[in-house]
Amino acid sequence: MNSRNYGYQYDTNPRKIKPDYSKPKRNNTQSKKSTKKTVSKGKARSNSKQLKQKEEKKMQAKAKFSIFVKCILLFAILFFVIFRNSQISESFSQIQNLKTTISDIKKENNQLEINIQNSINLSNIEEQARNLLGMQKLNNKQIEYISLPKKDYTEPRTEEVIIDDEKSIIDIIIEKITNLF
Repeated sequence: MNSRNYGYQYDTNPRKIKPDYSKPKRNNTQSKKSTKKTVSKGKARSNSKQLKQKEEKKMQAKAKFSIFVKCILLFAILFFVIFRNSQISESFSQIQNLKTTISDIKKENNQLEINIQNSINLSNIEEQARNLLGMQKLNNKQIEYISLPKKDYTEPRTEEVIIDDEKSIIDIIIEKITNLF
């Protein structure tokens, strides 16, 4: 026999030894009914456990999905902020470039105004006329005086200028009526 059967037993019930053979099954209707009830109770318990597990899985899936959506929203917000900052910095750099070009153009305009004022100076004009055009100042020999009679050479206007103003129909009718009489 087995050595385990010969040990100290703590219970008052003797240990059951499992037989090496299997018992034949009975075809009893009462036993079937009782097993069905226990099976159905076991199935109900397992179904409830399965339902709880499914609900837990759904809740976990919803939690994961909500975390995923929140992460996407967070990244979208961060992307939008970064995009706006890049647009602002780009606009700022364009403004700075335009300001530098404006200051350069103002400097150039000031320089051109100074050049124009220098060229308008009478001594510069006289010097350019002598050097470039070969002109000279008039001598007393070159001056000729002409005497003119004190008669007025302007003639008064002999022709009458007619100005056609745009007249309304009423003015035209009144004028024709007055011309008849």
